[in-house]
Amino acid sequence: MASVYYSNTVHIDFASVLAMENPGIVSMLNALMASGLEGFLGCPAVIYESELVDFFNNGSVRDGLVVSTVNGVPVEFLEQLFAETFELPVDGLTDLSDMPKDKIFDARSIVSLSGEPVSLSGRKGQMNIEYRLLCDIMAKAISVKAGSFNVLTVENFSLLTAVVCGIRMNWASILFNILKKMVSAGSKQAKGFAVQISLLLESIPNLELGESTEFPSSKILTDKTVHRYILFNDKVGVEEAADAPPMKKAPRKPAVSTKRPAIALAEEPVPKRKRTSNKKSGSSSSPLEIVVVAQEAVPLQMVEPSTGVPTAEEPVEQPAAEEDISADQPVDKVTGVVGVEEVAAEIDASADRDKPADTNEERQWFDISHEELIAKWAAERLFATPDDTDEEIEAERPVLNQ
Repeated sequence: MASVYYSNTVHIDFASVLAMENPGIVSMLNALMASGLEGFLGCPAVIYESELVDFFNNGSVRDGLVVSTVNGVPVEFLEQLFAETFELPVDGLTDLSDMPKDKIFDARSIVSLSGEPVSLSGRKGQMNIEYRLLCDIMAKAISVKAGSFNVLTVENFSLLTAVVCGIRMNWASILFNILKKMVSAGSKQAKGFAVQISLLLESIPNLELGESTEFPSSKILTDKTVHRYILFNDKVGVEEAADAPPMKKAPRKPAVSTKRPAIALAEEPVPKRKRTSNKKSGSSSSPLEIVVVAQEAVPLQMVEPSTGVPTAEEPVEQPAAEEDISADQPVDKVTGVVGVEEVAAEIDASADRDKPADTNEERQWFDISHEELIAKWAAERLFATPDDTDEEIEAERPVLNQ
């Protein structure tokens, strides 16, 4: 199908577009006309599809001429014919690589949307809307670029610079060389110039052409299609001017975790909840005093005093019932208390027996509830009267930290 030869082509109806009330678009089109490309881009839009297929299937380059066979008739195109048919300039630069570098630099600022010079390795979104449209025209109708039309190339920007900066170009030579690449075997040049080749075939004597086809209106730039082009680009939004060469980023340093390893958390000692004894009436008002008393105080075992007052030399007599418990324990000569230190050791040993089997820590007084302490004191007292109460026991305990 011949449509592959103009699927990406764009043509211009200059009269229609120049009537638009858009100064930017009108100014750009006037620059195109001044460059000498009006005849090539605005020629009658007629296509001979079957003849186009023959032309490209049989085309080649011979002695600097473009030759082919169409409907069995040999045809050849000269550069002079090309220039005369489209009224192309024949004076000026013939190689885009000769484009002055200062002109390219000027054009980069002229067409810029942001005011900063556009990047030649970026995208056309960096440019004002009229120059984006000009970029499409040069890419599709002049250089017949293959691939993405959003990416700028040095070749395409050189074509744009020639128009924007008014550089004199030998368009006849430039365009004819592109045509030669289209028919050269193994060339990567995309095929195009469908309208222009169809018009050239009409000038070949003795060549009978078949039925012509109108060029698709969607590919002709008129006031309506250009208006849609502008609306579409405004809707999509301006492409990032940062579509310039990607900046190299400094390598990121590996993030240092501020979290402590899980194993470290597992090794941290977990503080145990300490139980404190309930405060009874008559006890010290200071919590510190309670702690000291509870740690050091040991329930006293009192010996019932005799009727007589013993002298310092007389031994203290004890009831027979007491002999089984304290016969071997020393008695304090002043207080009459039986083996305080030994009784304390007895209580500590009892507390050790009550400790859970899975702990190696010594069970302290604060690990025993108040009720347990009272029960132990009651059970371990050698003498106690029926009238003893918890309050009286608490009152009888000496405050050792005073």
